[in-house]
Amino acid sequence: MRQRTKRLYAALLGTTTLIAGIVTAAASSQAAGTVPVPGDPLTGSGVVSRTVLTYADLTTGSSSGPVDDGAFAIPAAAAAPTHTFQGTVALNGVASSGGFTSLYDPDRYSTIAGWRHMPAMSVQFVQNGSYLIPTARGLTITGSSYWNLIVSPGRAWNETADHGYTRASFPFALVERNQNCVHNGIVTFLFTDTSTTKVRYQVTQETCEYYKFNMWGQVSGSYAKMTIANADTIANAFVTEFNNRLPAKPIAALATDYPASGVNTAVFGSGITAADMTTYGLYYKGVNYVSACGTRYGSYAYCGEMAVPSYSTSKSAMASVGLMYLTQKYGSGVGALLIKNYVSQASSAAGNWSAVTIRNALDMATGNYTSSSFEVDEGGTAMSNFFLAEPYTTKTSDAFVFPYMSTPGTTWVYHSSDTYIATLAMNSYLQSKAGSSADVFNTLRDNVYTPIRLSPDSLATLRTDNSASGKPIGGYGMFWNQDNIAKVAKLLNNDAGKAGTTQLLDPSLLSASMQKNAANRGLVSNDDSADMYNNGFWGRVFTPADSSSYTCTFYVPFMSGYGGITVAMMPNGATYYYFSDNGEFSWNQAISEANKLSPQCG
Repeated sequence: MRQRTKRLYAALLGTTTLIAGIVTAAASSQAAGTVPVPGDPLTGSGVVSRTVLTYADLTTGSSSGPVDDGAFAIPAAAAAPTHTFQGTVALNGVASSGGFTSLYDPDRYSTIAGWRHMPAMSVQFVQNGSYLIPTARGLTITGSSYWNLIVSPGRAWNETADHGYTRASFPFALVERNQNCVHNGIVTFLFTDTSTTKVRYQVTQETCEYYKFNMWGQVSGSYAKMTIANADTIANAFVTEFNNRLPAKPIAALATDYPASGVNTAVFGSGITAADMTTYGLYYKGVNYVSACGTRYGSYAYCGEMAVPSYSTSKSAMASVGLMYLTQKYGSGVGALLIKNYVSQASSAAGNWSAVTIRNALDMATGNYTSSSFEVDEGGTAMSNFFLAEPYTTKTSDAFVFPYMSTPGTTWVYHSSDTYIATLAMNSYLQSKAGSSADVFNTLRDNVYTPIRLSPDSLATLRTDNSASGKPIGGYGMFWNQDNIAKVAKLLNNDAGKAGTTQLLDPSLLSASMQKNAANRGLVSNDDSADMYNNGFWGRVFTPADSSSYTCTFYVPFMSGYGGITVAMMPNGATYYYFSDNGEFSWNQAISEANKLSPQCG
């Protein structure tokens, strides 16, 4: 799915159902049992010069189109909130009201009403000072035939012109059902302990190559105040999450932090059409240097919380990391296990799976394919059927359709279905060791992602059957934000697969995947770049011919995702990442620019 073809699946889906949790209020902004978030309480005067989303707009006004995203952000003069959310608020009528403008839709999604509207939406929050914390984090399966949902932490504050109400806003993302596209939005409203104003929402940004739109509306909100039994636990867990974030600075701070380097920070993010860039950053020496997050209406108000899709970076960060973890726990033979012994469908499948190992499948070298030309299979009808399939039985059947063509381990042919098959095999193997309820993604969640302190927004994934209990897909389906993707890169590129002193990942597999084993570079891909591919990771070679600043030949392992996603992990310890959606993969200049900070050949 590095450059997956656009696909139409809207016609296969039906009606809309319900979602999951929004907002509430109690009586004080800091409950007795909670620890305050650093930076709270707010100390501003509350005197804010506001011309957009005013008190009048949110009480008696209406929405005629998107507004500047900055109107949803907490202002510098914000005062501490005088009211506290604890409970649920619903956005009434969103499934049939609101505005919509299609911007790019070659597959005609927007001809179906469900793709032009929000799903029914109700979200539950607790509050810690000025922070609104959703009780449900990460991907939420809504039951809608069109959209799933991610809701991330927001803010609450007072402005003097709001007539005693407290103002709230929070970020959310619409996630296409059974797909990895993410469309980012934001919500705001005013509330007291007993009431709420109208609720304004808009969606003005996406990381999705094949479906782009603006969506907006203003609807009544139903407010249900309630006591949430574990509110203090949720509030305090957020404090821990907040404190565990990597130090972050604007990307421009690289030049001031390393003035002698001569680094030109404008190079980072270049080569990608600006309108199609979601966000980018450079992790270096413990600091995450980040860009803003652009929308079609200014900068996103919650850039650090913005959800972005993994697409095929999941092949590296989930499937490959899964094998590294299982190998570290159960021994070096896991990768050599035969697929046929752990995925029953292999015995009756097309092709020949008698000698295909888990490692062969992660290497895209099963020997079962139709065409060895670059992405011909990946972009074909057979693979489209696989992507569209939602039930486990159908998706698995569609993964095993390619004929036998060559000896396993010898020919690289990119198939997202192969990573799915490898993930099924690892899941089955894990169950043979840890019991029938074991799940490879949940195991990674608890034993890798949580120890490296990923936030809850990355701790769920797409699964078969559009169900939280379905099989993890492995080849795509995770979700990142700026902090979480930098932490994954840090684990792989800087921490040698350790969390503190605990070795989480097998050092030998990690070394090969990260192009640190000259005897195991992987297979050469059949794309124009002749990049290597090893255990779910790409690898690119750089020589002095690429830049006069290079004094040696070196390799850069990278994760790559459909539409224009790259996470490049360099020998000098820097990681450059970007998320975009115009099919642009341009990052060689970033490697050269990062060489100014510390030589890649050092």
